[in-house]
Amino acid sequence: MQDKESIKQPNQTVRFEFIALMASLMAIVALAIDALLPAISTIAIDLNSVDANDNKLLITMIFLGLGIGQLVFGPLSDSFGRKPIVYVGFTVFVIASIICVVSPTIEWMIFGRILQGIGLAAPRTIAITVIRDTYKGDYMAKIMSFITTIFILIPVVAPVIGKFILNHYDWTGIFYGQLIIAILVGIWFWKRQPETLKPQHKIKFTKHVFIDGLKELLKYKITLGFTIISGFISGAFIVYLSASQVIFENQYELVDEFPYIFAGLAVGVGLATFLNGNLVMRLGMWKLSFLAIILFSFNALVYVLLFWNAPNPELNILLVFMAIQFFSIGFIFGNIRAIAMEPIGHIAGIGAAITGFVSTIMAVPIANYIGSFVTTTALPLFIGFTVFGMLSLVIFIFMKRIRLSEVV
Repeated sequence: MQDKESIKQPNQTVRFEFIALMASLMAIVALAIDALLPAISTIAIDLNSVDANDNKLLITMIFLGLGIGQLVFGPLSDSFGRKPIVYVGFTVFVIASIICVVSPTIEWMIFGRILQGIGLAAPRTIAITVIRDTYKGDYMAKIMSFITTIFILIPVVAPVIGKFILNHYDWTGIFYGQLIIAILVGIWFWKRQPETLKPQHKIKFTKHVFIDGLKELLKYKITLGFTIISGFISGAFIVYLSASQVIFENQYELVDEFPYIFAGLAVGVGLATFLNGNLVMRLGMWKLSFLAIILFSFNALVYVLLFWNAPNPELNILLVFMAIQFFSIGFIFGNIRAIAMEPIGHIAGIGAAITGFVSTIMAVPIANYIGSFVTTTALPLFIGFTVFGMLSLVIFIFMKRIRLSEVV
């Protein structure tokens, strides 16, 4: 049973500053990943790296660090509080960023990126934990929607910021810029955010704290089910992030137009997420996310049936299908994360860590595998959307039955 003391009353108001601060904690992750994209080739030249696969590791290895870091910082936050762990994470990130700046080889840079991911896992995980400490139910989904809106929009501006810094300084300036932003957000968090872990909810830190937390989390089938759904949907979405440049620049030869197309689709996701924040209080996070996954799955299926073994359609047709796809995603991300966290408020730290780790570890190989097939057409992207959307839909229906049985 969830501790009643952890449940906030439904008449609580949503503070804009709280939303902005939590979004900033999570957005630093996206900024650290995407701002470096325009500088990869320049870094490779400066560090004498000729292996393209090694250069790609500058992006992918930060996800490895994020996965590892979540498993460390989540349990620690249940024992020592939320705020101290964020400070530790930012400290690790600062050290890692300095390592990246002074790296003499690509191998040292990759190490620095892994360490950056480990450090950033703290603010990312603790932001979700603090939200769960503070809100519950559809109210929590409302908060997650607004925060996810900001988080999704960061990849739109991050490469532009990185390119601007690269043009006016050099690639080290990107890391310095990340450092400055991290320090400012850290000070903001220190000054304005109170500790949300109540003394009576602290778990004594032992070597068994992770195992005990995992055993407790495994009791909640709904949390496990929606963590898997999160991994499926995230993996499918990352395929687009990694393959969009190939689709629009190589397949459609829209080199100059690509940034604007990318931004337009991302804004669509953000708009849907914002609308979700308003609708979720009326319709509920279960109903909204269920309808969105249905739309996500069947829109992709229609594309696959129409263009199976065919060349890419006209650009306008592709954009319509993609717009529908990503609009539906805006109603999925925040809701399924909130549903997964709902039953485990009493172990919010370790819960956010494990669920985040599992969804991340699932998403990255899914994205890498499907993305490898996106070479001559966008069809593999929509096949991935269809397969993992349908799998998510099956799991969701099963979770709804479990929920009904628990109510009865």
